[in-house]
Amino acid sequence: MKKLFAMATAAVLSLSLLAGCGTTGASSNGGGSAAGGNLKIGADLELTGGVAMFGTAAQKAIDLAVEQQNAKGGLLGKQIKMDYADNKSDPGESTNAATKLITQDNVVAVIGAMTSGNTLAASQVAIDNKVPLITPTGTADKVTVENGQVKPYIFRACFIDPFQGQVAAQFAANTLKVKKAAIFIDQKSDYSIGLADAFSANFKSANGQIVSQEKYVAGDKDFRPQLARIKSSNPDVVFVPGYYGEVGPIVKQAREMGMNQAFIGGDGWGSPELFNLASADQLNNCYYVNHVAIDDPSMADFVKAFKAKYKQDPDSFAALGYDAARLMFQAIKDANSTNGDKIRTALENLKGFKGLNGDITMDPKTHNPIKDAVIIKIENGKNVFMTKVSPK
Repeated sequence: MKKLFAMATAAVLSLSLLAGCGTTGASSNGGGSAAGGNLKIGADLELTGGVAMFGTAAQKAIDLAVEQQNAKGGLLGKQIKMDYADNKSDPGESTNAATKLITQDNVVAVIGAMTSGNTLAASQVAIDNKVPLITPTGTADKVTVENGQVKPYIFRACFIDPFQGQVAAQFAANTLKVKKAAIFIDQKSDYSIGLADAFSANFKSANGQIVSQEKYVAGDKDFRPQLARIKSSNPDVVFVPGYYGEVGPIVKQAREMGMNQAFIGGDGWGSPELFNLASADQLNNCYYVNHVAIDDPSMADFVKAFKAKYKQDPDSFAALGYDAARLMFQAIKDANSTNGDKIRTALENLKGFKGLNGDITMDPKTHNPIKDAVIIKIENGKNVFMTKVSPK
C-alpha cells in the first residue's frame, strides 16, 4: 500500500509453494520441494527496520489468509506452510531474503516485498529461478515493467504510482476545486518522485498551477525551511507523496506555522502510526489515496476476522497482504500445479477475482491489477471513506 523507501513504495512477501508430488530441490521452472505434505510458501517482508510496521501488518494478514485457506482444505490437497524471511527494510537484505527462500527453502512463489525498492531488489532472483513473485504494495512502475518490457514472473496486488497521482490531482482539481498546488517530495524515493510527476502532469491538465516544489530526504526531522518557502508561494493545497514517518511531522510543523491548507498524499500515509506523529486537529483537512478503506462495507468480513484474531483493526498494508496471498492461492489453484510457468500463466489470466475492494483483473501486458482506488478523509483522528475511483 516502505521506508528505506529511498527506492519506492511499497513490497515483497514471498509466496512459495512446495511441489505437490513430493520431489525435492528447486527446478529450473520454479518447482519447489515437498515438506511433510505441505505446500511451502515464502514471504520476503520488512519485519524489522524503518518500515517494519508495513511488513508485520502484512504478515498478520497473510497468516489469516493461510489459516482460512487451510480450513477449506489448503491447496492441491496439501496444507499451506508459510516461511518468512526478514529483509530488515533494506534492498540488499531483500535480495538475500529472496535468495534464501527460493534457492535454499525451495519455495515455489514469493509474496513481497512491501516497498518498491525492496521488491526490485528481490525480483531478479525470482526471474532467474522462474518463481512467481507478487508484491502487496510495491507501486513504482518499473517493479513490473521496465523499458517497455513486462517482467515475466513479477506481479503486484496494488495499483501503480501514476494512477495514484492521477486520482490525487483529479480530486484536488474537481472535488476540492483548488487552482494552485505545492509539491513536497522525498528526493531519494522512486515512489515519491513517481507520484509527484503524475500529480503534476494531471493537475496541470486540469488547468491547475504548481507554484512550488520542495524536497526532503527520509529520516529528516526539521521541515520548517522548506515549509516556509512553500507557505510563501501561497498554495491552495500541498501534495506530499511520502510515508507516514515524515508526513506526520510535516503536517504537524506546517500547522504550527499557520498553514491551514489541505494536504493530500498517497498510500504511504496509510498507517495508524500517523496519528501518533500529528494531532487529530492538525490532521484535519488532510486526504490521501489508498487501496482500501477499513470502513468500506466490502471490507466488513475481513475486518471482523482480523479483529477476532489480533484484537486490532487492520490497515491498508494488511489488506493488501491479504489480497496478495489470496491472488497467489487462486493462481496456484487455477494452475493445478506448483510449476512456476503455470502459476505465472494463471496469474496473467486472472479475471474478476473478488478482492477486498471489489473485482480485480490482472493485466497480462503489465502484470498490474485493474482495480479501484479510494479517497480517504482524515477527520477528528479517524480515517473516513469518501469515495471509490475506477481506472479510466
